[in-house]
Amino acid sequence: MATVRNCNLPDDLYYSVENNVWARLEADGTLTVGMTAYACNLAGEVVAFTPKKVGKEIEQNKSVATVESGKWVGPVKAPVTGEIIATNDAVAAKPGTINADPYGAGWLVKMKPSDWAGQSGSLVTGAAIAAAFEAKMNADGFAGC
Repeated sequence: MATVRNCNLPDDLYYSVENNVWARLEADGTLTVGMTAYACNLAGEVVAFTPKKVGKEIEQNKSVATVESGKWVGPVKAPVTGEIIATNDAVAAKPGTINADPYGAGWLVKMKPSDWAGQSGSLVTGAAIAAAFEAKMNADGFAGC
């Protein structure tokens, strides 16, 4: 697990650093998608989660869901192009789960990627995570989680 400025960033995930989202490639080829601990810290306590509908095709870097906190409303962007195949009803009922467990119970949507092999190369994983997020946090003037 990488930790950058007290933000946990599991190194077995794929990250769209620019969009502050993660993706976990599941054994069946689907993706589980969520917000990073960094994104959760920036947003503050999440009070609403509105996912796009199951069956909707979402382009890479387009919104799979909208989240709202006391200080921010914004999109959670798709790490790759794909179809939404599931949404997290438990998070819709209790949005604070996103903050409490961003990499576990706080996942947002599951997707069937259209071109994982072609698009996953734009995502950061493994040993490169810490340096990528350190650079982003520097650019954003972020003190830490």
